[in-house]
Amino acid sequence: MKHNRRVKHNKIRNTGLLFEFLLRQVTADVFSKKEESTAVDIIKRRLNEKTELGKERALYNILINKKFNSDKKAEFFISEVLKLRRGLNISQLRREKFNLIKEIKNKYDLNKFLSSKVPNYKMYASIYKIFEHEADLSPEEKTETHFNLIENITSKENIKLSETIGPKLPDDEDLRIISYRILLEKFNQKYSYLDGNQKNLLKVYINNVSNVNSIKDYINEEIPKIKTHLRTYSKKVDDKVTRIKLTEAIKSTEKFCGSNKSNNVKDSAVIQMMRYYELIKELKKNG
Repeated sequence: MKHNRRVKHNKIRNTGLLFEFLLRQVTADVFSKKEESTAVDIIKRRLNEKTELGKERALYNILINKKFNSDKKAEFFISEVLKLRRGLNISQLRREKFNLIKEIKNKYDLNKFLSSKVPNYKMYASIYKIFEHEADLSPEEKTETHFNLIENITSKENIKLSETIGPKLPDDEDLRIISYRILLEKFNQKYSYLDGNQKNLLKVYINNVSNVNSIKDYINEEIPKIKTHLRTYSKKVDDKVTRIKLTEAIKSTEKFCGSNKSNNVKDSAVIQMMRYYELIKELKKNG
């Protein structure tokens, strides 16, 4: 078979990149105070672990983040990941990807959606080529792509996480490493005013978009702490009207931040909790 042209990378069909872009949209939705995040809904429905698309996304993630200290181990690892990729239901994967792309085009300005800079872009492109076009790559391009993967997997460079976010978690934890990096980028560039409570809440929110119980448990643990802080600071407030408003805020904590009748945590509850933390921060600042 003669290979005349190089295989082109198509980022709109790159599952790993689409997931990255959706995570950035989640972060944007949080900070723009949207009551519901369309991106979270898309991730939950189309990229969960039960879908072929979600399974492929997990393979992208592990190739991006897993590290080995020898080329031999990296070679074996890549081989095993490719076996898993070949074991996916390809026709189902294509249908799911088509529907995901269609929904993204309907919900977002595609050029803007795809314009974000993504760390490891070269790696995502290499994984895409070897996943989608392994049989069509020329010997030169297959070699280049393969050694891009080897170089990344054996690289000693690690993602640095800030002390406020916490230690590096296991590589196989769903959503986490990429989510941390995105949030850290945002915090460092534009949102340095967030305190530890707000950052930790967002960490839990982003890391567990498909695990409602974890978010619910975290919020249920935080609500009593918020109420305690508000009661403490309300005693120091001299203005009667402000004290009344704080009392109402305390009474409404479960209503605004708790789970609904179906035991689900809405995105709006996370946003309201961010506002409660902001209120505590302002009260603390004013003595």
